[in-house]
Amino acid sequence: MYKSVVDFIQELYKTKDFIPLHEPKFIGNEKKYVNEAIDSTFVSSIGKYVTEFEKKIAEFVGAKYAIATSNGTSALHIGLKLVGVDENSEVITQPLTFIATANAIAYCNSKPIFIDVDKDTLGLSAKKLEEFLEASTYMNDAGECINTQTNKVIKACVPMHTFGHASKIEEIVTVCDKYNITVVEDAAESLGTYYKGQHTGTFGKVGIFSFNGNKVITTGGGGMIVTNDEALAKRAKHITTTAKVPHDYEYIHDEVGYNYRLTNLAAALGVAQMESLPLFIEKQRALATRYQEFFKDSELEFINEPKHSTSNYWLNAVILKDRERRDAFLKYTNDNGIMTRSIWRLMNKLEMFKDAQCANLSNAEWLEDRVVNISSTVIL
Repeated sequence: MYKSVVDFIQELYKTKDFIPLHEPKFIGNEKKYVNEAIDSTFVSSIGKYVTEFEKKIAEFVGAKYAIATSNGTSALHIGLKLVGVDENSEVITQPLTFIATANAIAYCNSKPIFIDVDKDTLGLSAKKLEEFLEASTYMNDAGECINTQTNKVIKACVPMHTFGHASKIEEIVTVCDKYNITVVEDAAESLGTYYKGQHTGTFGKVGIFSFNGNKVITTGGGGMIVTNDEALAKRAKHITTTAKVPHDYEYIHDEVGYNYRLTNLAAALGVAQMESLPLFIEKQRALATRYQEFFKDSELEFINEPKHSTSNYWLNAVILKDRERRDAFLKYTNDNGIMTRSIWRLMNKLEMFKDAQCANLSNAEWLEDRVVNISSTVIL
């Protein structure tokens, strides 16, 4: 069975050489725009491409404002700061996620609370979230949601759209609104993904995207904060540019800021990539369709887009019967030149988050034992 998977992927990519998990494609104006940025001498965080990239992302996802940052993790860090997360508050998120989600919470000197995911979305479960809040919190006189175990305010919730598949984000926001918890969407992997016709990243107060080298489009490294709140957008831009007060020649900074602004060089790459994004998404979905057909009668279950969503299929994934077969599949494919990867180790099992508060995580634990990412580079 595993040999047939290797043969099929080699046939897809028309090679028996090493096949990476997801590599970028540069098919348009990338070199032209980067060279123009170099010729302009505006290669750092000021230049026309930064503004243009922000505008293109905002228009594409349907947000009023977009603020470009150096990477997705910095975008999430600032997103949490924008909604008031600090050492006196806590943040609910999922244990099945990339480390950046939990790290950004730690950057704010806050603590994560890990709530289980849904098997069909791989994302935070709205049902499990509501069960936890009903059983383990109360609302104080100030309208804040208080964790009965720690007596701290639960300030924010960070659902993540795993592998580009939308979580049940509308339902998550409804639950969080009931408890006065602000949603900061980790949409890092989901550019081009929609839930009930609305783009991910635009359901919460703040959303973030990543443009790492392995994403649907890339700036080499880069991130974006999106919001419909003008005040938050202005503050995001201010604190990501070292909190510098505008002045012709003096250096005045009015608070602790961060040097998180995306460079014009990186943004030039991003503008060119945005021109190819519709084609990339079309081809990613076409690749997923090929996998769906191949795996339909297999003992490996291909992970399809969840109900009510349209996925970008950023990283394709399959579910094995158990951890033993997962590990055998990982070894066989990698030994035969096909890069595959297990899903992330759960955040609560990592040393720095081992003491975090957790609800029942049976779905996340089940998925951790079984999910493997397979070759997902777009085929043009």
